[in-house]
Amino acid sequence: MRLKDIQDIYHKELDAIYGKNEVDAFFNLAIDYYLKLDRVHLLMEPDYSITKIEEQPLFETLSQLKLEKPIQYILGETEFFGLPFKVNKYTLIPRPETEELVALILEDFKGRSCKILDIGTGTGCIAISLAKHNEYASVSAVDISEDAIIIAKQNAEINTVDINFITDDILNSRHTESISGSHDYDAIVSNPPYVRHMEKTEIKPNVLDHEPHLALFVDDENPLQFYKAICEFAQTHLKESGVLYFEINEYLGKEMVKLLTNFNFKDIELKQDLFGKDRMIKGVK
Repeated sequence: MRLKDIQDIYHKELDAIYGKNEVDAFFNLAIDYYLKLDRVHLLMEPDYSITKIEEQPLFETLSQLKLEKPIQYILGETEFFGLPFKVNKYTLIPRPETEELVALILEDFKGRSCKILDIGTGTGCIAISLAKHNEYASVSAVDISEDAIIIAKQNAEINTVDINFITDDILNSRHTESISGSHDYDAIVSNPPYVRHMEKTEIKPNVLDHEPHLALFVDDENPLQFYKAICEFAQTHLKESGVLYFEINEYLGKEMVKLLTNFNFKDIELKQDLFGKDRMIKGVK
């Protein structure tokens, strides 16, 4: 069957759900993953045909996309900050907004030796990207999920970086010795759960039905619980003049400024993402 004909079937079945441009992106990812072909190949050879065996994974992917399963989970991989990452149902899919957080930290510590802790690491995308792009950084990463840590370790190996991975719960005040060295870190960064249950209606089905709720949602009554716990942790485990970085809920920017102020952080900066939404905050101890 012609590859172009399969692409047309993708559009017929999926455009109403995702839109033409996103379906093109899905198809290009699928042919790259399964056939090692890029979209230019299809443009150069519009009559290029594949065998029945080669067709099978493309149609299996189509079936899962119709159920609104994220393409990253179907293929088991994604890209973040120009690096390859494995993903599965135990990890959130890294977002472009989080790349901006990584870029901010890399700029602040450019060419500097530093010790960094990433709290709630998931795939390890923040920690690994920081270690990959700052050869002077010593990076540790913690997550409550052992399943997520397994994936993060694989991602560190894929990207040839050395990360100290720790399984622990930041909400538990009795932390393991491996993350509790007093006044130890030059920077602490976290992209913790921050979506309130009241905001579920804003979440697309492909996220709501497939990504881990443990890493997404917080109680409506206590939406800053992880940020408070990390601010408390930073009081004794962030060096003087060390920097605390968060990715945040776009609706809670003012509340986050107040929280960091209450914990006596200085030079607090609330930053917008590429969509103009309050998405990052930093403060100096």
